[in-house]
Amino acid sequence: MIHTLEWTDHGVRFLDQTKLPTEETYVTCTDYEQVADVIRNMVVRGAPAIGVAAGMGIALGVKHSKAETVADLKKDLDHICKVIGETRPTAVNLFWAIRRMQEKFETLRVRPLAQICQEIIDEAKRMHAEDIAANQAMGRHGATLMPPGGGVLTHCNAGALATAGYGTALGVIRAAVEQGKKLHVYADETRPFLQGSRLTAWELMKDGIPTTVISDNMAGAMMKQGKIGAIVVGADRIAANGDVANKIGTYTVAVLAKEHGIPFYVAAPISTVDLATPDGSGIPIEQRNRREVTHIAGRQMVPDGVSVENPAFDVTPAKYVAAIITERGIARAPYEESLRKLAAQESESLVRHT
Repeated sequence: MIHTLEWTDHGVRFLDQTKLPTEETYVTCTDYEQVADVIRNMVVRGAPAIGVAAGMGIALGVKHSKAETVADLKKDLDHICKVIGETRPTAVNLFWAIRRMQEKFETLRVRPLAQICQEIIDEAKRMHAEDIAANQAMGRHGATLMPPGGGVLTHCNAGALATAGYGTALGVIRAAVEQGKKLHVYADETRPFLQGSRLTAWELMKDGIPTTVISDNMAGAMMKQGKIGAIVVGADRIAANGDVANKIGTYTVAVLAKEHGIPFYVAAPISTVDLATPDGSGIPIEQRNRREVTHIAGRQMVPDGVSVENPAFDVTPAKYVAAIITERGIARAPYEESLRKLAAQESESLVRHT
């Protein structure tokens, strides 16, 4: 199992995804500001993993707080949440995790300080365990949509590295392979950060799942040649109407899929569904450093003085999405109804706690 992030006695330990695939190294954060930096600099990335990282960063901050009263601890908590909340704007799981930790604190205000701190830490650990279990449930649901064999395309990395473990889109592929389906994954390289070629290929190679990396501009040709039978991607935020924000380039893949009659699926936990945002036009799109586009492996590839755009995400309209796979089941159009119904369900007990 890939340990993307975990709580340890020494701090929160992260697999440094900026070093993959050539180096498998780990970073241990000992305070919440370091966790914020790890999120901001994409040492950890992927909406579910960002959410769990945020929860653990908050727990780390509470653990090391010097507050002597509950009121002072609340002030510290608010500041910690503000710092972590300013790291990456698009992944709604970040804000879901912050709200969850704030709400947990409110239920504990009458408890002794030491107990509050411990229960906040336990809540962060619970989020980690729940995410893995949710991904496995998502995989079981989504595997039914995968073809019995042939090519499946994915864009960016929505695997164990983007979650606490197992993965969303790659979890669907993993579950299908575990069921005996003979899939071959085509992984878009995913410029400019190369999450597909660096991370998805690395993960699937470890699992022994056949994988071919293609450049982003090859996807249409692969579809036309009949090499792709289905497409499954993750998401960083899903609006109430089913519009999906995911890594830049996802919209292009979805349009190509529609043209070629190939089902385009999205796999994401319920925590990624943002019912407060009516449609994709209300999703904030993170703009990242131009250097990610202008340089590759430290070498400048773009002339000085040229204007550069580097949005990290785009929005795929719901009309291109065949189904949205969650841990609570599969949503289909009209998504306003199906997503709201899934979100309203009582959370299934996916993890047992003693």
